[in-house]
Amino acid sequence: MAAKEALRQRMEQRVTRMAVGIAALLAVIYAAGFFIFTATLERTPPSEVPVADGIVALTGGPDRISVAYRLLEQGKGTRLLITGVNPDVTVASLKKIVPGEAVKFDCCIDIGYMAANTIGNAAETAEWVREQRYRSIILVTSTYHLPRARLELGRAMPGVEITPYPVFQDTLHLDGWWAYPGTTRLLISEYTKFLLTLAYGRASMQG
Repeated sequence: MAAKEALRQRMEQRVTRMAVGIAALLAVIYAAGFFIFTATLERTPPSEVPVADGIVALTGGPDRISVAYRLLEQGKGTRLLITGVNPDVTVASLKKIVPGEAVKFDCCIDIGYMAANTIGNAAETAEWVREQRYRSIILVTSTYHLPRARLELGRAMPGVEITPYPVFQDTLHLDGWWAYPGTTRLLISEYTKFLLTLAYGRASMQG
């Protein structure tokens, strides 16, 4: 009996060591991936933006809308979709966000109220793209959100060319992010969501 008990304890210790080792390895992989994720985020806007059929702005800050509208004024797309707008937000209040006289607001902007998250943004955008029969879009959202947004939109509308356009916030410190707790928490949260989105997509393909 004593020998069996000793064997059982050794097996439990071995399993525990293996579990701890696997957890440590996963933590190292997660941390390494996080550093790669933060290092590859865009720090500056693109110098050249190719013309696309349409432009899509994902809500989450007024800068996204104003940047997308500026691209519309520059002729980078025929129409602009603002997706994920809160139902309580009026057209007039949105019009105040865009720079200048907003001469193209009434003729060339579509507003989507259905999306409540990035997955909803992708579905709303895909429906808009199908209705407009577009084959290419410029995706405007915050730089930290672009990897996940591009993944979701690409999954929702395969075959559509997506040109990412990053938007930057004064409160987001990508260089030296570790010295800013707010930025660190935001990046960790977004990286985790990106991994879950990536894993979900692979599981769906295998299922």
